[in-house]
Amino acid sequence: MTDKEQNQEVSFKYVISVRFANSKKSYNFGTNDEELKYGDKVVVETIRGMELGELISDLREISTYNLNLALKPILRKANETDIENDRKNREDCKEAISKCQKCIDDLNLEMYLISAEYTLDRAKIIFSYVADDRVDFRELLKQLAAIFKCRIELRQIGPRDKAKIVGGLGTCGMETCCSRFLDDFDIVSINMAKNQLLALNTTKLSGQCGKLMCCLKYEDENYKCMRRGLPKLNAQIEVEGEKYRITSMNLLNQTAHIANKENAMDIPLETLRTDLEIEEVEEEITEEVVE
Repeated sequence: MTDKEQNQEVSFKYVISVRFANSKKSYNFGTNDEELKYGDKVVVETIRGMELGELISDLREISTYNLNLALKPILRKANETDIENDRKNREDCKEAISKCQKCIDDLNLEMYLISAEYTLDRAKIIFSYVADDRVDFRELLKQLAAIFKCRIELRQIGPRDKAKIVGGLGTCGMETCCSRFLDDFDIVSINMAKNQLLALNTTKLSGQCGKLMCCLKYEDENYKCMRRGLPKLNAQIEVEGEKYRITSMNLLNQTAHIANKENAMDIPLETLRTDLEIEEVEEEITEEVVE
């Protein structure tokens, strides 16, 4: 069966998951080929063009596929020529970046080139870049089309996508989560840092992308549970007939530090939840607006 005939297939017996080299995310494709198995290299057509992917699941009955998205077909199992073309494309991308960067420098464009990718059939090359403002790259497209003799796609990405491509080490000493395992980016808000009672220092709370660190979201639900029923910082409480102010709380140790002009002490957080009368005052924290 030819690639064109396979593209016309509207019904599949099986669904299978495919992952591409530059992505941690998997995508579902349809097939009727019962010989495909986990680990095989396959050729598929995506919105980007012809691509080489790797199967990361075994065949599954089409009845297990419950999404409303239409499945695209596995065009064929990759042969040695496909694999060699993919390897050569990756090597040629290094030279493509250099040529594109020279054109950017000659035109004095304010854009930072990140990566280049050929489609498997070299019908298109995709350049990813970061820019603070809108860039007029009409002249750049003309020059690149004359150099590469194929379709050119210039794709602007954000700082989080840039960090995912470039990679690096986080403050924890491990590889950044975005480049190691994250498929998509969740929304991270400054309230997640406040739930952990962290100092609102955006420099320390930001990752390499300049945005709030993704890891703030991982334990947010746990911290919300630990803070449930507790007063705010700077709340006034009464202990043994004396007025105190809650100056800090350690949620992991389950203790709170309270103080007045004459005395200071640590008390269990559970005490604040149940036994003491609490007069809440407005929390004296300046909230910063963080994108």
